[in-house]
Amino acid sequence: MKNRALGPFNVSAIGLGCMNLSHAYGAPVSREQGERVLLAALDAGVTHFDTAALYGFGVNETLVGQVMKPHRQKFTLASKCGMQGVDKGDGTKVRVIDGRPETLKKTCEDALRRLQTEVIDLYYLHRWDKQVPIEDSVGALSDLVRQGKIQAIGLSEVSATTLRRAHAVHPIAAVQTEYSLWTRNPEIAVLQACRDLGVSFVAFSPVARGFLCGPLDIAGFDAKDIRRSMPRFAPEHHAANLRLLPAYNALAHEAGCTPSQLALAWLLHQGQDILPIPGTTSVEHLLDDLGAVDVQLEAYLLTRLGALINQHTVSGDRYNAQANSEVDTETFA
Repeated sequence: MKNRALGPFNVSAIGLGCMNLSHAYGAPVSREQGERVLLAALDAGVTHFDTAALYGFGVNETLVGQVMKPHRQKFTLASKCGMQGVDKGDGTKVRVIDGRPETLKKTCEDALRRLQTEVIDLYYLHRWDKQVPIEDSVGALSDLVRQGKIQAIGLSEVSATTLRRAHAVHPIAAVQTEYSLWTRNPEIAVLQACRDLGVSFVAFSPVARGFLCGPLDIAGFDAKDIRRSMPRFAPEHHAANLRLLPAYNALAHEAGCTPSQLALAWLLHQGQDILPIPGTTSVEHLLDDLGAVDVQLEAYLLTRLGALINQHTVSGDRYNAQANSEVDTETFA
């Protein structure tokens, strides 16, 4: 496994997004299957594991803590606060965005307990709570750094302007945002801002939420699959996007790799400061993804690939109106 810098840390070029094991893409996997995936990643050289308080409303952090505690010194642990589940009073939880300093500090205490660790290496503000100045939220995270509870601060789904404001309060180690061939929003401004400030860029959903891995049965998506609310997977947009896949798969064949590896290799070729974190519930898919570190793409193929799938050729927005209102990321006109 090749390595890259993640803020002050040296980690595997491809990390593991742990969300899929507990959240968002249907029923969570069993603890045994989650353990298989996590340990297979570690055995394969992955040293960057990414979770969040939101994922399964704490279940994912608990899983990571239970499985990975014996191996804590072998990897860099990232988690997130500012978006979590709040008990409605009837035994169920609802997702809320809350960036108040007292909430972030409490969430960190809960995370440390669930993760069974004394310190979280990289702690992100999962979403900027637009009711709270970013300076206040980052100030609270900087308190946690001083207290030794976290080592570095990250931000997720923020604009270049917000990043610069936050960085003026405390150095930001990493920005995490959706980035892939079919989601190019970071290219508008925040990716350049990261480079100006020396901030690493972590790309989530790097294989386009599974679209670039192979055929998807959208009619068979679980009732709780978040893709059901995403415009690109609505039947009319999905049908249009499917027309891109034959040429895309042909490019993967030309490159001598799988479709998933092509998507990840494209990201790795966008800069040494970019770290993809694909997620999966399958050891087979995990090992396929990790093979992307060895895929070398010629300049002409990168050009053809970028021209085939981009913001102009993909049909549908990445988020619905509600989700778009919750992020601070720049958008294309």
